[in-house]
Amino acid sequence: MGILNFIKRAVTWWDGQSLGTQLWTWRKGKRVGEDDQGNVFYETKDGKRRWVIYNGLNEASRVSPDWHGWLHHTWDSVPTDKPLPHKQWEKPHMPNLTGTAMAYAPAGSIRKSDPKERSDYEAWSPE
Repeated sequence: MGILNFIKRAVTWWDGQSLGTQLWTWRKGKRVGEDDQGNVFYETKDGKRRWVIYNGLNEASRVSPDWHGWLHHTWDSVPTDKPLPHKQWEKPHMPNLTGTAMAYAPAGSIRKSDPKERSDYEAWSPE
């Protein structure tokens, strides 16, 4: 199974880091922190480039707003060193759930598992 994993990492980018990214990170990167989802954040030794190695699927919405601001040079402080102030009414960060079982389904949707939640739908039939 080791050779298949090597080939997969050599040619894919959507499920973790590729071999090229791993080599670049090893040569040029300096680890600066990790978020609550296990994503690891790096920057070059001169601080000009910043990037993230995702823990699992490469999905940009999995990066919290705190780390997003750091990645895009909105602020220089690493969120683990100097966390941003949050209001008590703010909800915790959620990634985009579209395409997953936890995706939003409005009332009456056929994706609702409970038939009682779909009861407001009535099919039209001509008279």
